[in-house]
This record gives sequence, C-alpha cells and structure tokens, in this order.
Amino acid sequence: MITLQTVIETISFNWEIITLFFLIAVLYSSVGFGGGSSYLAVLALSSLAFTQLRAIALLCNIVVVTGGTYIYIQNKLFNWKKIIPLVLASIPMAFIGGYLKISQTFFFILLGITLLVAAIFMWTSKYITKKGNHLHFKKSISKDISYGSGIGFISGMVGIGGGIFLAPLLHLTKWDTPKRIAATSSFFILVNSIAGLFGQYLNPNFSIEPIITIILMFTVFVGGQIGSRLSVKLISPTLLKKATAILIAFVALRILWKHLL
Repeated sequence: MITLQTVIETISFNWEIITLFFLIAVLYSSVGFGGGSSYLAVLALSSLAFTQLRAIALLCNIVVVTGGTYIYIQNKLFNWKKIIPLVLASIPMAFIGGYLKISQTFFFILLGITLLVAAIFMWTSKYITKKGNHLHFKKSISKDISYGSGIGFISGMVGIGGGIFLAPLLHLTKWDTPKRIAATSSFFILVNSIAGLFGQYLNPNFSIEPIITIILMFTVFVGGQIGSRLSVKLISPTLLKKATAILIAFVALRILWKHLL
C-alpha cells in the first residue's frame, strides 16, 4: 500500500536521482529527445534491480517526448511519407528487443557500449548537424527501413528510445532539415519506447517498483514541460551536451570495467 510516509521516504532516499532526472528532462526535451540514455546512466549507478532499469527509462522517455511530439505536430513539422517507413520498421523490432530475456551481465555490457556510443554522438552533435545541413535532401525507403529496424531492436533491448542514434544518422545522410529531424526523432522515440515497454511487459521477468517509478515520471513530466517551452539561456546548449557526454562516457566506462574485467 502506498502511503504519504512511504512517498516521502522514497523521495528523501533517492533525491539525487530525482534531481538528475529533472535536469536531464529539461535539457533533452529542449532539443526533442527523451533522455533515455542519461536516465539509464543514472539508474545504472543506483541500487535498483537491473530488470527495472529499462522500464523506468522508457516510461520517462514516453512522458517527456509526448509533450514535444504534440508541439511538433502543432507546428506541422512532420513529413509522414518519410517517417512511416522508419516507424513501421522500428515498432516490431523494438518490441522483440524488449521482449527478449537477457542476462544481467549481457545487459550491462550492452548498456555500457550503447552509452559510450551515445556519448560520442552527443559530443560531436554540433559538427554532425552542420555537416547534414544541406539543401538537397536524400530519400531512400530501404535505408529508412534498415535504420528503423536496427535502432529499434537495440533500443528495445537496452531501454532507450533511439533518438540519440537516429538524429545524428539522419543529419549525416542529409535526410531533412534540422527541425524536421528533431521532430522525427521525437516521434520515433515515442513509438519506439511504447513498443519496447510493451515487449518488456510481456516478458515473464518484468518487474517494476511503482513508487519510485511514479515519482520519476512526475519529475520528468515537469522538467519536460519546462524544457519544451524554454531555451537554455544562461549556459550554452553545446556546453551542456558536452558535459552530459562526459558524464555518460564515465558511466559507460565504469560499467564496462566492472562487467568485462
């Protein structure tokens, strides 16, 4: 039974995680991402069971990008003819990735590698965005399907939405304008996270701690609403991204050191 005392005790015991989740939601939602990779980086250092990490990260992803996706829809930034192949390929693969039963060691090794790659993409995101900012955009349904299925499968297994991988890839391949890529990534994260979470839910080993999960979902909801409406003015977004990339890389290397050696 959930009581007020239990909620207060949970908040006081996990205040560092809650604070970090809030800051991550503000930062990521301001650029159209959900923050799944950073949520996992924080959760990997907590005492929560590894079977709960993916579900919590995906639920928080869904909360954050839902608001961002709605704003992008209002501003008519979606090119549905190009988005549909990505999404249709990613949904079943994210479901399969989430449903698969994986060991704790394999999960953390995969998580470490994923976080390390995400950190590299985040660190180089400014260069990648400029490189992909071109007037002549390329369209290839077969490539979109391969992007969606590959990223969807890995994302489902790890517990992220996949936007941190999709956005740089779309910029490098001159897929569309930066604004449309941000909108596409937001929607991709949303459907990917839902599919991956559903796959996890059907897995017999699915488990989740309701109190901390609800608290973190509410935290990222507030942070996401703030980030979707405000731009970072006091600190450069590029500086924030690089600082976050360093943190994620540190966690990734720590995880890999622990589970490979």
